[in-house]
Amino acid sequence: MKRILVTGGAGYVGARLVPALLKEGHFVRVLDLMLYGEDVFNDIENKDNLEVVKGDLRDLKAVSSSLDKIDTVIHLACISNDPSFELNPDLGKSINFDSFRPLVEAAKASGVDRFINASSSSVYGIKSESNVTEEASLEPLTDYSKFKAMCEEVLLEYASEDFTVVSVRPATVCGYSPRQRLDVIVNILTNHAVNNRKIKVFGGNQLRPNIHIDDMVDVYLLLLNADKNKIHKQTFNAGYENQTVMDLATMVKEVIGDDVDVEVVPTDDNRSYHISSLRIQKELNFTPKRNIHDAVKDLKVAFGDGKLENSFEDPRYFNIKTMIDAEIK
Repeated sequence: MKRILVTGGAGYVGARLVPALLKEGHFVRVLDLMLYGEDVFNDIENKDNLEVVKGDLRDLKAVSSSLDKIDTVIHLACISNDPSFELNPDLGKSINFDSFRPLVEAAKASGVDRFINASSSSVYGIKSESNVTEEASLEPLTDYSKFKAMCEEVLLEYASEDFTVVSVRPATVCGYSPRQRLDVIVNILTNHAVNNRKIKVFGGNQLRPNIHIDDMVDVYLLLLNADKNKIHKQTFNAGYENQTVMDLATMVKEVIGDDVDVEVVPTDDNRSYHISSLRIQKELNFTPKRNIHDAVKDLKVAFGDGKLENSFEDPRYFNIKTMIDAEIK
């Protein structure tokens, strides 16, 4: 049994990761501001090995106490996506970057032996080459992605024989979670398809890398259990396939129904992102088990079961709306 601290563990990915860690028999402590509600773990049957700390990553006292008797940190906490970050850049910087070095320092000082850092595939910016590998230059276009890249560098400064560090650069995550996001591309399209029977595609030829949320959970489990010599001071892309926005819309329609109308709208935003995930496949033997259709099917079931009510109005599903309502400083 490992003793794991998951920062941001009540977020979109964390709400799926934490139950998976508990199922593997680990003790899990979550440090989270709980902005999106405190009910994300209600359906977990056995909470004996779960401890939830409502606290701020910028509070060194909360961080230090959360690290007590912890041997592994999975760092997910951040102000996610560019619009949420740009809403309050100073707040975003304070959480996404300024608090990172103190967290890493405290983790190493407290005896943590493995630190798994969630970065982002957005650190590459826009690339013309067909396969964007981990060796590609980092050219982040926004402060959000710039600070993600800078955190990777900071983490490497603290790497040592007894402090294993690894960063993962996920594609855009999609699918159902108890802490649902409906502000990422596949989930947005599915929400509109289910509830409006209409999808609006801006452009359509832009590439967007995605990964099913349960495959993303599997990546963290893999990094948790991997031989340190295979992951120490390494960085791994994590994605499924690079699909065009139109391809994604077509897949959504295939799952939701032929009556869904797809409207194509011209756009000046032709940014196209793509990544290669061959390294994690070759070096860690990781291959995604789910695809975009599976993510859409899971969301369709969740909508049908009444788990995603008021899907256009409830701010919990949209990071930027929650940030505005929370008024955190």
